[in-house]
Amino acid sequence: MGSNTAKSALVTGANGFVGSHVARALLARGDRVRVLVRENADLRALAGVGVEIVRGDLRSFDSVERAVKGCDEVYHVAADYRLWVTDPAPMYATNVEGTKHVLRAAAAAGVGRIVYTSTVGALGIPHGGIGREDTPSSLDDMPGHYKRSKFMAEQEALAAARSGVPVVIVNPSTPIGALDFKPTPTGRIIVDFLNRRMPAYVDTGLNLVDVEDVARGHLIAAERGRIGEKYILGAENLTLRDFLGRLAAISGLPAPSVRIPYAVAFGYALGAEALARTVTRRAPRASLTEVRMSRKRMFFDSSKAQAELGYAPRPIEGALRSAIEFFKSQGIAKHAA
Repeated sequence: MGSNTAKSALVTGANGFVGSHVARALLARGDRVRVLVRENADLRALAGVGVEIVRGDLRSFDSVERAVKGCDEVYHVAADYRLWVTDPAPMYATNVEGTKHVLRAAAAAGVGRIVYTSTVGALGIPHGGIGREDTPSSLDDMPGHYKRSKFMAEQEALAAARSGVPVVIVNPSTPIGALDFKPTPTGRIIVDFLNRRMPAYVDTGLNLVDVEDVARGHLIAAERGRIGEKYILGAENLTLRDFLGRLAAISGLPAPSVRIPYAVAFGYALGAEALARTVTRRAPRASLTEVRMSRKRMFFDSSKAQAELGYAPRPIEGALRSAIEFFKSQGIAKHAA
């Protein structure tokens, strides 16, 4: 994989969960890696990693332009990923305007290939079916500001590709593994499970994938992906109940057996959001966006990436073990077996 000459790559969002794994995969391949991070960013995910750190902000075109200079490839992984916000304006500024800045700066600098990290959340899912890259979707189908902003940013990337910018789009599903410091909403499910804070579950489904496979998928998308095409980077479609069953098998802890009706989950989220808005000002335990998203099974098909890129995701057990060990090592999960 990769050519003999080392490339120079910029990774935005390299201090985040997916971005830190993309940066590591590039370094392992022998590339020089520059990362664009905010002034006061949490850099724990990059501890001991030999990257060049550039301070800046996606919302400032000048700082993006400086970061892109001299790079052969750009991996635009950064995003404001929150499913609950009191003020959505900064999210649109980062996810939509920030993406425009990266595309414009990279095009002006003559970057050879740009990989834009979208999400399966920006894709359509047929009723009761499995989503693919070409399943129709629209802005009206997107619940919540995160998905709306990512859908809009993906449209910007597609428009740039049509105008000749060498951009390839990847749509990761739900990555799991080590270095999930925040943790992500899926990481939080694992933490809650390990901490015995999940007495019940909702009837939903998701596509799970090892975060290291997602990172490798970015590299092969840059190498072999067709400009203007989207590639789903996923692995296994599992119901939430099956996912919790896999966690139970690995951790030795019992899986919850009580299923919560949708109406009850909705009512709980309604109350939790009201409390968050008026009292705590912190993200609620369950947001209405999350509950609305749970109505649909987020099942996806990665066969296009497998056929065109040679993407080969592994079973997710290894990633679940890595996640459990990581959360335990951080003291986030108390009862991890």
